[in-house]
Amino acid sequence: MPTRFNRVYIQAAGYHLPGLPVDNEAMDDYIAPINRISLRIKNKILAENGIQQRYYALDKNGVTAITHARLTANAIEDCLRRTNIALNDVSLLTMGSTGSDALIPGFAAMVQGELGARPMETLSSLGVCASGIGALNYAAQSIELGAHQHAVVAAAEMPSRIFKKSRFAPRGYQSDFDAHFLRWMLSDGAGALLLTDNPQEKNGLRLKVNWVHQKSFAGDYPVCMQLGLTEDRSKSFLDFPSSSEAEAEGALALRQDIRLLPHLFDVSIHEYVKLVQEGWVHSSEIDHFLCHYSSNRFIPVVEELLAKAGLSIPRERWYSNLTTRGNTGSASIFIMLAEFLETHTLKPGEKIFCFIPESGRMTAAYMLLEVEAADAAISVKNVVATPVQQEVPIAPPHDPQSAPQHLQQLLQSLAGVWHDYRSQVWRSPVIHKLVSNQFDVADYRSWTAQWVPQVREGSKWMREAVASLSDEYSELADLISTHAGEEQNDFKILYEDYLSAGGTEALDNLQRNPGGEALNTYLHALAATKNPLGLLGAIYIIEGTGQRIVPALLPLLRKQVDLPASAFRFLEYHGANDEHHLARWLSAVELVLAKDSKAVNTILATAKRTAQLYLMQFEHIVEA
Repeated sequence: MPTRFNRVYIQAAGYHLPGLPVDNEAMDDYIAPINRISLRIKNKILAENGIQQRYYALDKNGVTAITHARLTANAIEDCLRRTNIALNDVSLLTMGSTGSDALIPGFAAMVQGELGARPMETLSSLGVCASGIGALNYAAQSIELGAHQHAVVAAAEMPSRIFKKSRFAPRGYQSDFDAHFLRWMLSDGAGALLLTDNPQEKNGLRLKVNWVHQKSFAGDYPVCMQLGLTEDRSKSFLDFPSSSEAEAEGALALRQDIRLLPHLFDVSIHEYVKLVQEGWVHSSEIDHFLCHYSSNRFIPVVEELLAKAGLSIPRERWYSNLTTRGNTGSASIFIMLAEFLETHTLKPGEKIFCFIPESGRMTAAYMLLEVEAADAAISVKNVVATPVQQEVPIAPPHDPQSAPQHLQQLLQSLAGVWHDYRSQVWRSPVIHKLVSNQFDVADYRSWTAQWVPQVREGSKWMREAVASLSDEYSELADLISTHAGEEQNDFKILYEDYLSAGGTEALDNLQRNPGGEALNTYLHALAATKNPLGLLGAIYIIEGTGQRIVPALLPLLRKQVDLPASAFRFLEYHGANDEHHLARWLSAVELVLAKDSKAVNTILATAKRTAQLYLMQFEHIVEA
């Protein structure tokens, strides 16, 4: 749940961008391509990200022109110059960043020292893009509780030192796209905010922090963006005999696994949907949308996901300075907000919604600001406000882009079931082992051995369900029969994968694990009842797993399991075909609800039970 604030205000915002702006051609003077492959990557990335200029804290010889601490101190000093509150009035300094000039001590302490600030409380929030929001949330809570009256929050990034050619060239990274990618994406900069519970009016206005929400999905997904691990994430730079050997093995290269990025937007937009459903924010009331994205390429991705949720924010309300300021990681939203406040005339009642996704290990952060008239009353009590829930039309992100009005209530409820189920599956022992790079051929062989007999039953219980349908559902029977026919031989593909992984058991000797047995028993029993319409809820979970979870596992399996491509045919097939199956599922639901609107309840209930049992099947896979 978001943290609601009643008396926290942004008094001022400042920023600092080092040196002169560097356009795309001049980039080669600072972080030149290493070879022909590097040049091709550079041209491709710059063509997509839309960045026209950025700033570096290096000179053209690769020499650091300003420290990370001084870069941040400049932003803080710029912030304080915009108000009559002095540094000596500040009693809390919080910092967000991926790192500092030194590994130890904390970044906030280094910045405090650079400022020569008086003794005060400090906090260093270490992370990637959302670390600055973490620092802001701590400062806002401290002010709300009355522990501090004035706090400075800053975020800063200085990745140029990692990207310069002198560090990159020795190893070459000829085929390491993940390491090359970020060289052409990130740049240097710092932003700072002054928070207070006693705001001074500016042009008859003040800017209130309504709430902050931040949630990490690190327990669900593998590492996406990292510095300090080898390319396969298996070894820390500290585990090498020397730093030079760690660098030679690529453990000191900043990387991002772009194949995981779609999951970041998936969970982020879905978390936003939950905020809307719970009444924390209403899309129609957002006057300004400050969205931190690393590349213009992701604009249509965000737009499409918002549209699927029925929560579109018109593009004319979006604000970004990515083109001219570059992507400065955790500092981006601070620099963006500071420049937005410089260039926009605001009115009382306007709301500013900030969205900050972080790819490090999947974090989503949000903040809602509201413009108040200077004479509006300020709450003096820490009252916990309860949001008013709002009915929101939403189709789950793995369903068709739009749905008829009469389906929206069901789809909205199923979206919540799916979101919780997906997270639990990713944290199940088998997937966690895969995410942790501890998976091997024996694990895969065991998994497929338990999975084959479960898949074998799929077309059987569907045909049993068809036989249990009355004549009025003949069209539904035809759809399910078609689906069962398409899947009746899927188990043979999976069995061949099992054999390719070294399996030796005869097909009829393979057994489901206890979770699979429970799921199978439940589905057969339900299929035998008259008009088992709830099975559409089961199909939703099963097909959704094939479309949204299975494809994400395939790259991890191929990386860790030394088997030929022929051992993964079932996984590859399902990832490519289940999207079409879900479109057919939606047609089936329309047919059912047209005849029986009360079927919504049984479809939803069956989806919940199927999710529980399917999860049990996952949890038993790697049992001893």
